[in-house]
Amino acid sequence: MEKDTTYVALDDSKRKIVVGILRSGDTQPELREIANDPRQIRRLFERLKREGPVAACYEAGVSGYDLHRQLIALGVAGAVIAPALTPRRPGQRIKTDRRDAAKLVRLFRAGELTAIHVLDESEEAVRDLVRCRDDIRRDVLRWRHRVLKLLARHGRACLTGQNWSQAHWRWIREQRFDLPPLQRAFEATLFALEQALARQAELDKELEAVAATASYREPVGWLRCFRGIDTLSAIILLAEVVDFQRFRRPRELMAYLGLVPSEYSSGESQRRGALTKAGNSHARRILVEAAWHYRHRPTIGRALASRTHGQPDEVVAQAWRAQQRLHRRYRHLVGHGKRTPVAVAAVARELVGFIWAAMTRHESRRAAA
Repeated sequence: MEKDTTYVALDDSKRKIVVGILRSGDTQPELREIANDPRQIRRLFERLKREGPVAACYEAGVSGYDLHRQLIALGVAGAVIAPALTPRRPGQRIKTDRRDAAKLVRLFRAGELTAIHVLDESEEAVRDLVRCRDDIRRDVLRWRHRVLKLLARHGRACLTGQNWSQAHWRWIREQRFDLPPLQRAFEATLFALEQALARQAELDKELEAVAATASYREPVGWLRCFRGIDTLSAIILLAEVVDFQRFRRPRELMAYLGLVPSEYSSGESQRRGALTKAGNSHARRILVEAAWHYRHRPTIGRALASRTHGQPDEVVAQAWRAQQRLHRRYRHLVGHGKRTPVAVAAVARELVGFIWAAMTRHESRRAAA
């Protein structure tokens, strides 16, 4: 930033924006309040740009990326700040919009804020579709529980076979109750479950179509070379991570996904705890689910062989090394007394390193070529 840059912080809400402005040489920010309206925002920054260069920021939240796109269209250097990484004073017990704007603009000028990666409109659209599908997946899980609990409350339980197999579905649909209100409640609950499953299947087809487009076909194919990752898992990872090359080291990606252990060490003492879970929960869930596959001995079955067919040799070799290394790692941890979920979490963390290496190295070579 130039020395005469005017720094602006926006504390936005649904109806209004509190603006903190720090001009060159000022020690106390100027605070203004404007309506959350594109015309008001444009008028404010056009006035400030007459004085010199302007840099603006706001915390990710209610405005999404739309406010950032407005700033870029006005020729303002904008940044979207990660709220969880904004420094906070432990003793500060008063929070208002004006105080937040003043604090944010001071930290922005001092360089103490962490900016997030801003998606373009097409990337954001795919991510919204992925998260919509994840919301419906959770709805399916809840409605399944409701169906089974309703049956269990009235002494109906299927004790043979696995739940939600074809035989189990036939058993559920054959259930009848003598009391009309109870029968109606059962039919409504079952209908809601079937509707949620139909919506989930529709979105799965939409995501498969997205994965087949030119923008996603190659990276989806590379990710599908890894055991436990198929088309749906691959498109979720790509929608959440977006660009693996923006992480300089695999440890940065592991931290972004919340797969690193928490730590509180001081002096001679070192204390490490559970996973931070401070990052992207959607991608972390996919990776932990994939890590469960590495409990089994390394092998290339028919499905995995078909997924790796025609993919770059370097990516296929990296995926095979991951199978061998992660299975040994899982067996070592379980053999030394670690609980299975803890061992799987450690495998998921190392799986991130293999995926990062495969995606970044092959992408770099392809770009150079």
